[in-house]
Amino acid sequence: MELEDQLKQLIIDTLNLEGMTPADIPTEAALFSPDGVGLDSIDALELGLAVKNTFGVTLSAENEEMRSHFYSVQTLADFIRSLQ
Repeated sequence: MELEDQLKQLIIDTLNLEGMTPADIPTEAALFSPDGVGLDSIDALELGLAVKNTFGVTLSAENEEMRSHFYSVQTLADFIRSLQ
């Protein structure tokens, strides 16, 4: 499974997005924009923890650079790859 699809499934599982499939989450869509996936700050904390537990990558929401990594599934996948 591609990393992007793994991340989409992780988002669905972590945030209990029932009825959604990885295909429902556009790879380039903004995760935290109402025009994109529409996640909120609580979702960001849960997702950050899930990414840490799954991929061993520590993310800090306080860091402006980290926010850019959380922009979309694609930016998050690229960031994880850069650390592996």
